[in-house]
Amino acid sequence: MSEHPSRLVLVINCGSSSIKFALVDEQRSGFVLHGLADRLGSDEASLRWQQGDGTTSRQERPLGAADHRQAMEALLPMVREHAGDRLTAVGHRVVHGGEHFTAACQIDDAARQAIEQASALAPLHNPANLMGIDAATALFPQLPHIAVFDTAFHQSMPAHAYRYAIPEALYAEQRVRRYGFHGTSHRYVTGEAARMTGLSPTDSGWLSAHLGNGCSTCAVQDGVSRDTSMGFTPLEGLVMGTRSGDVDPNLHGFLGRTLGWSLEKIDAVLNRESGLLGLSGLSNDMRELEQAREQGHDGATLAIEVFCYRLAKSLASMCCALTRLDGVIFTGGIGENSPLIRARTIAHLGLLGLALDEEANQRCVRGVAGAIERTAKPHGAHLTVPHNVHILIVPTDEERQIALESLACLDAESQADIHADIHADKQTDRGF
Repeated sequence: MSEHPSRLVLVINCGSSSIKFALVDEQRSGFVLHGLADRLGSDEASLRWQQGDGTTSRQERPLGAADHRQAMEALLPMVREHAGDRLTAVGHRVVHGGEHFTAACQIDDAARQAIEQASALAPLHNPANLMGIDAATALFPQLPHIAVFDTAFHQSMPAHAYRYAIPEALYAEQRVRRYGFHGTSHRYVTGEAARMTGLSPTDSGWLSAHLGNGCSTCAVQDGVSRDTSMGFTPLEGLVMGTRSGDVDPNLHGFLGRTLGWSLEKIDAVLNRESGLLGLSGLSNDMRELEQAREQGHDGATLAIEVFCYRLAKSLASMCCALTRLDGVIFTGGIGENSPLIRARTIAHLGLLGLALDEEANQRCVRGVAGAIERTAKPHGAHLTVPHNVHILIVPTDEERQIALESLACLDAESQADIHADIHADKQTDRGF
C-alpha cells in the first residue's frame, strides 16, 4: 500500500502594502516555494520568489500598480504549479484575535466579522490581514481558509498576568487588558527547544526571547503561555527597533502639557522614532549599531546596553510565571544572529546560574541552532538550580507553525464531524 502524499498549506502573511507567502509541506523542512509581493498599490509593486531550499536564485517580476487581489492572482499559477492537487488549505496570519479566539479557526462569515471587530485593537494590522483573506478566498474558494492569531497562544495567561490595575469598566466594556503578540513564534520555538533537549513540551518550562524589529519575551510552562512582555498593544515591554517599550504612563501627559504634543504625535514618536533608533540617534538596525559600537559610537553603545539590560530584566521577571526553568531561548533576527546581544544579556542573569560557552555562542548564527550554555556554574552565582538550565538558539519558523496549526484545526474539525455523525447514527438506531 502506498503512503498518503503529504499535505501542502499556502501560508499568507498580509501587510498594508505587502504579501509574504510560503508553500509549506507538512512532512519536510524548508519551503516548497516562498516569496514576497511588496510596495503594493504603487508603481513599484513587485513580486519576488524562490523555490525549494534556497539553492536556486531568487526571481522577480514587476506587478505594475497591483493591489492585493492582483498580487494574489500573480501568485496563483506558481502555487498551482508547485502544489498540484496536494494543496489542502490556506493559512492566514492574523495579528489580533482579542478574547474571542483562543486557537486557530476556519474562516467563515462569523469569524471574519469577529476579526473585523478586533481591528479596533490592531488598526494597522487586522485590516491588512482581512485584505489578504478576502483576496485569497476569492481565488481559492474551494479550499478551507484558516486564521492563526498572534494573540491566541497567550489566551492561557491567568487573570493576574493579563489584567491591568485600572477601573473594571475599562476591561468589561472596552476589553482593555494585556493580550501579547508573537504567540506563533513563541509556541514554535518552545516546542522545538523541548525536542532538541529530549524534554516533553507538556512537561517543561521555558523563557523565550523573540528579538527582531519587534521584540517580546514569554514564559511558557508545559506548552502554554503563562505571561508575556507585550500587552494591550505591541508597544509594551522591551526596547525594540523603533518602539520605546515600557515608559512611565504619565509621559503622555507630560509631553502634552510641556510640548503641546497631540496624542497622535506622542503615539508616532513612541512607536516609530524611539527604541534603538531613538537611543542611538543612528539606526534601528542592530547590525549597524554593533558596527558603530566597535567604532566607539556612544549612542550605539548606549542603545545596546539599554536593550540588553531591559531584556534581561524582563526574562528574570518572567521566572515568576514558571514552576521550573529548563531553558532560555533566543530567536528572531537579532536573537538568532547576534552573539553580542546574547552575551550581554546573559551577563546580567548570573544570579540565575546562567553562563555562556563563548565558542558555541559565536558559532550559532545564520540559521545554526544549538545550545550555548556553559555547564559549570559561574563564579558568584548564588541561586541553586535543580538541573542544568539550557541556553538555546532556535531559529523561528512562523510559517511552518501557521501551516501546522491550520492542518491541526482541519483535523480537529474532521474528527468532530465524524463523532457527530456516529452520535447521530446511534440516536437513529435507538429510535430517537
